[in-house]
Amino acid sequence: MRPIVGLLTDFGTRDGFVGVMKGVMLSINPELQLVDISHQVEPFNVLEGALLLKAHYGYFPENTIFVCVIDPGVGSQRQPIAIKCGKYFFVGPHNGIFDLALKDIKEDILAYKIERYTLPRVNETFHGRDVFAPVAGHISKGISLENVGKRIEYEFLLPWEGPKLLENKIVGKVIYFDKFGNCITNIPCGNYAYGEFRGKKLDVVSYFIQKEGRKPAFVCGSFGYMELFIPMGSAQVLLKVKKGEEVSFYTP
Repeated sequence: MRPIVGLLTDFGTRDGFVGVMKGVMLSINPELQLVDISHQVEPFNVLEGALLLKAHYGYFPENTIFVCVIDPGVGSQRQPIAIKCGKYFFVGPHNGIFDLALKDIKEDILAYKIERYTLPRVNETFHGRDVFAPVAGHISKGISLENVGKRIEYEFLLPWEGPKLLENKIVGKVIYFDKFGNCITNIPCGNYAYGEFRGKKLDVVSYFIQKEGRKPAFVCGSFGYMELFIPMGSAQVLLKVKKGEEVSFYTP
């Protein structure tokens, strides 16, 4: 099977940044298959990028290389890293973007500071093109991570706040809105009797359509977390939901 690189950035598609990264990788390995996970991550929002990576990485084939560039610290002292964990590779800045996926994999993390296989001239504002893309291209051709740079200890950096368990309920918050206005929480999917938002009891349903009409409800979403939604409508817009708002779920 041809090697696969999954790309996740906050670059958008207007300025050609994603395209030139693909060009660099294909120049090194023309056999690559390049998959766009998303390039619409909110600019500089490392938590959002980490959430998207965690939600989607496990559906890719073994040995996929994930190049993730949400990098507000580009040009600073943050380290560029290449990682092998479980059956996947990860390339990008050491700023927490990989934290949720690596915690989910629950296997040994082999991390290396990138010191070689970059482009000859590195622009300090575009490590996606000059550092991460060429390293990913060479990894796809089989180079060992030991050749990329020195082994380092991986440090979890993401300010991730998990839900709190209080007697018969679990309390969390809204952390992300998808394109449809569904409000993703930090509470994992589970067997809940009902949910609560802004003091109101809401049903937990198994799919996005309700027979009773367009009432707010909760559902286990594709991210692996509980979501607040309105059938055929945007809960974010209609309810004016803000990130950080509290949600609760009660056990049967």
